[in-house]
Amino acid sequence: MTKNIRYALILLAICGVAVFFLALTNSITAPVIEEMDHQNRLKALEAVSGGFEIGEQEVVDGQPYVTYRIDLSEGGNAAGWILGLKSAGYGGEMTLVASYTPDGVMQYAQLLGHSETPGLGKKAEESWYMEKFKNTGGQQPVPTSKAMLSADDAQAISGSSVTFTAIARAIAGGSDYVKSLGGAQ
Repeated sequence: MTKNIRYALILLAICGVAVFFLALTNSITAPVIEEMDHQNRLKALEAVSGGFEIGEQEVVDGQPYVTYRIDLSEGGNAAGWILGLKSAGYGGEMTLVASYTPDGVMQYAQLLGHSETPGLGKKAEESWYMEKFKNTGGQQPVPTSKAMLSADDAQAISGSSVTFTAIARAIAGGSDYVKSLGGAQ
């Protein structure tokens, strides 16, 4: 019996030391990871801003795809919005940012975070992938199915239909949200 208690105490000590070192590692790396995430977000906002001035972020509630919006302006005049978008892909939640003109036309989009399948859904990280959605949402509908794409584009996304549909729905939801604002900022 005392032998078992001794083994239990040894295991408890080992676990305690492991927990201490894990907590120490976390306290060192957490601020670095947070800063890297912040820098990546700023780069993504710059990439989708189209050269316009980026305003302050406002939280958007009650929208299925839109989480926040940021005003875009040029010389003090309203030029559109950047929207934070979310959707559910094959691997779980996907987050992206996209810029829109006041009439709901998507200009630029960039994927921020996802857990999609390497080689298939990860194609969405590439800039060519988001080009399929550029200048859609106004008079031209956002392609939400492969049937709405050219044969070459449909072939390029084959194997990642769930990812494509998730991104398309988020971009279309963003366009609908911007249209609901009535083009005024």
